[in-house]
Amino acid sequence: MDAHGCPGPGAHGGCREQRGDGAVYMQAATLRAIVEQQVTKGDVLQVARIAGIMGAKQTPALIPMCHPLEITNVEVDLWPDAEGLRVCIEARVRNRGRTGVEMEALTAVTVAGLTVYDMCKSLDRQMRLADVELLYKSGGKSGEYRHREYQQ
Repeated sequence: MDAHGCPGPGAHGGCREQRGDGAVYMQAATLRAIVEQQVTKGDVLQVARIAGIMGAKQTPALIPMCHPLEITNVEVDLWPDAEGLRVCIEARVRNRGRTGVEMEALTAVTVAGLTVYDMCKSLDRQMRLADVELLYKSGGKSGEYRHREYQQ
C-alpha cells in the first residue's frame, strides 16, 4: 500500500481513483462568515469535509443498485473562492477492484455541499449547490477519463 492508501495490482485488480468536484454559491456575507468562522453551528469547512467522507462510505445506502465497494482512501477538500462567491469542493476516492468509485466521489462532493448549505441556511437561503461533475477516473475497461478542464 502506498502513502495514499491505494494498493498496487493484485488478484482483485489495480488501483482506481476517481475525482469529483462541485461548489456552493452564496452571498459575500455568508462566505465571509465561513472564512471568519462566525457560523453558529461551527467550523463549516471541517464539518463538511467529514460529512463528505462519511457520505462516500454511505453511497450504497443512498443510491439504488450501487453496491458496497472496498474504499481504500477518501479525501475531501473545501476552500473559499471569494472572487466566485463560492465554496469549492473536490473529492478523491480510491479503491482496488473491478468497479470504480465514481458514485462515491460524486456523493462525497454532494454531501459536503449539502452540509455547507445546512450549516449556513440561517444566513443565506439563496445558496445553491452546483457544478457537481466527474473530473477524473483511472483504471477499468474504459481506461482513463479526464474532464476537458481538469489539469492535474
